[in-house]
Amino acid sequence: MDSLTLSFYDTSILSMGALFFGIIMLIKGGSWAIDASVYVAERHGISPMVVGFTIIAFGTSLPELIVSVFANLQGAPGIALGNVVGSNIANILLVLGCASLFITLSARISKELVRDLVFMLFATIALAGLLYYGEITRMSGIIMLVILAVYVFVQFRTSREEDFSPQDPEEADVFKNDYMVYFTLGVGLICIAVGAEFLVKGARVSAGLIGVPDSVIALSIVAFGTSLPELSTSIIAARRKQAGMVIGNIIGSNVFNILMILGISAVIKPIEQDSFSPQLVSFDIWVTLIAALICTLVLLLKGRISRLTGGMFFLAYIGYNVVIYTMNLAI
Repeated sequence: MDSLTLSFYDTSILSMGALFFGIIMLIKGGSWAIDASVYVAERHGISPMVVGFTIIAFGTSLPELIVSVFANLQGAPGIALGNVVGSNIANILLVLGCASLFITLSARISKELVRDLVFMLFATIALAGLLYYGEITRMSGIIMLVILAVYVFVQFRTSREEDFSPQDPEEADVFKNDYMVYFTLGVGLICIAVGAEFLVKGARVSAGLIGVPDSVIALSIVAFGTSLPELSTSIIAARRKQAGMVIGNIIGSNVFNILMILGISAVIKPIEQDSFSPQLVSFDIWVTLIAALICTLVLLLKGRISRLTGGMFFLAYIGYNVVIYTMNLAI
């Protein structure tokens, strides 16, 4: 009996250690990769809007991508799907909620903003449809990647220079030469890969220990961990009064999460029917869709996310996590 107890505690400590180590590696790796990507973008004259909607969105989605691909390859599609669904919920309710506590996130109503918000809703509805269909085939993944490529192309073609604070001189001197930029980018990607591996392993073991499906761990702990790059980037941008970058990052990240991450995951290994928790279809995808819809309506009707609205988003995120754990621990 003592050996079993010791084994349980040892396993618990190791799994929690793996989770925290993975999260730390994801934060540092994501930060380095994003800094290097933005520097390269600015160096080559890419517009700030494109940086927000594509470069930064892609960079902050790298943890979700690597975690989901690894999880799917390791026979845990519930983590892959739960990570994407949970990250999109976290991006809107947690990240926008926290960022708006630092500054009111104002958005200029424009064709570009309307198009991107509608596209985010389209991607979310498409994911809901695929989940109700029961699987994400390799062909579905290819179509998702093609749609994403067209989306990015449209972003580059239609982006226009807007008012944007220039880069701080101290930040401009972070990279002394191009070699340091690409070295930092490479180290960041390696840290993300290592962190993702530890996070997936720790999440699967933790799920077995506390008796909840791995998709629930993915929806909460893994999704929170892989959303930390968005959170840290958005808080920094909010403190620098760059509300447009915060909003653009979240919209772009949600689109990349669905079309790029699940697209690549499905192309590598199709996500088969009955390989993930029914809760993703019956409950979680609806929360994702409602969160995206409310975010869209708030931005289009009010043109801003106030501190009060952000606080409500944050409380809703806490409530969502309480609900999903209560539902599963009661089973």
